[in-house]
Amino acid sequence: MIPAASFSGKRVSLFGLGGSGIATARALIAGGADVLAWDDNPDSVAKAGAVGIPTGDLRGADWAKFSAFVLSPGVPLTHPKPHWTVELAKGAGVEVIGDIELFCRERTLQAPTAPFIAITGTNGKSTTTALTAHILKAAGRDTQMGGNIGRAVMTLDPPEPARHYVVECSSYQVDLAPSINPTAGILLNLTPDHLDRHGTMQHYASIKEWLVAGSETAIIGIDDSWCAQIADRLERAGRHVIRISKRLPLTDGYFADGSDLMEAVDGRYSRVAFLEGIGSLRGQHNAQNALAAVAACLKVGLDLGEIQSGLESFPGLAHRMEQVGRKEHVLFVNDSKATNADAAAPALSSFPRIYWIAGGLPKEGGIEPLRGFFPRIAKAYLIGEAAPAFSATLGETVPYEISGTLAAAVEHAADDAAKDGGGEVVVLLSPACASFDQFKNFEVRGEAFRQAANAIEGVKPIGGAR
Repeated sequence: MIPAASFSGKRVSLFGLGGSGIATARALIAGGADVLAWDDNPDSVAKAGAVGIPTGDLRGADWAKFSAFVLSPGVPLTHPKPHWTVELAKGAGVEVIGDIELFCRERTLQAPTAPFIAITGTNGKSTTTALTAHILKAAGRDTQMGGNIGRAVMTLDPPEPARHYVVECSSYQVDLAPSINPTAGILLNLTPDHLDRHGTMQHYASIKEWLVAGSETAIIGIDDSWCAQIADRLERAGRHVIRISKRLPLTDGYFADGSDLMEAVDGRYSRVAFLEGIGSLRGQHNAQNALAAVAACLKVGLDLGEIQSGLESFPGLAHRMEQVGRKEHVLFVNDSKATNADAAAPALSSFPRIYWIAGGLPKEGGIEPLRGFFPRIAKAYLIGEAAPAFSATLGETVPYEISGTLAAAVEHAADDAAKDGGGEVVVLLSPACASFDQFKNFEVRGEAFRQAANAIEGVKPIGGAR
């Protein structure tokens, strides 16, 4: 835990008592704050009270006595309208902050030179965060990873000068972190997302920009116009900007040339790392993630040998193009996290010949956006409620069967793939659907795939598989 000593002796209100909210309340109490916490869910209030967190309905509180209001990132700050607690806080002139802000203040107070890498963007945040932390740990650095991935940020170990922090930040968290000041701030990309919570794309982009604007070095993917403009704007303002691109040669910055990661300095190129043979980092999207991790790790003092070693040993994230097993020329890949067509596209683009397991609870648009990848699909195995609609889209373009269940799909796909004489093939679970028709969540679905694949006679689990 990181005790929030910056609020010692001060009265602080808090709303949102889920896992991160309780962790934040405990950190405030451990730091000496006088906390009053609340939630709209009576069960959450009861659970907080049971672990010693003072609770009370904030509607009747004296807001003039609060030094700060700590809001859970899942609670609306601005759109579609501010939560009632936000209105009360602003009416009383009380600052509204979140747990990332608490972390930033404690780092500034206790160990301002502690290396701090913060990652945001619409896609790829979790992989980049996990990859960066893995490279640092593999190089022997004292490394803490959390935020929007894994552990709540205030449950990490307290700041020390040599302790490295790698923190994934959602737009909701950045919106509540006015003094965020990473050593290296990463903005991977921007596409329309969470507009129900941010109102407009412009507002969403401005929130993401805030993270890199406050960083010592801003590492920005410039393959979309929003991020390219942000990079230009920050550079004009005198910020140190490193541009990265997964598809464009750059004059200055880092870019991907096939599987090679290149550095450009005044138009002169040199290779800094490579991804050839690293199965957990297949695909152009992972080239962008790796470029960001390389730039950030160089910023905090790693050498190229340490970085390459970390890239090669990265096991990948569970349920995101996770290599779970192999039987001769057949690779089994769990991409259960792909709960819509856009999320399935990276995996489908990364393999030349695919035995594709798809389906579940369908999302709007189905798999029509994936039609460009159909030539890569040797056969599709359709499961769940989406099977009839998906079969209609595949039509006569892609051979398919309606397997019904995931277990049947894995068995049939493995049999067919084993008979394929065209070189390496992949049995890929990338459902392009939610899981809720047959599974509690995508993690449970991915675990079921992993177990089914590794139960097949002759399949050897891959080292990184969980």
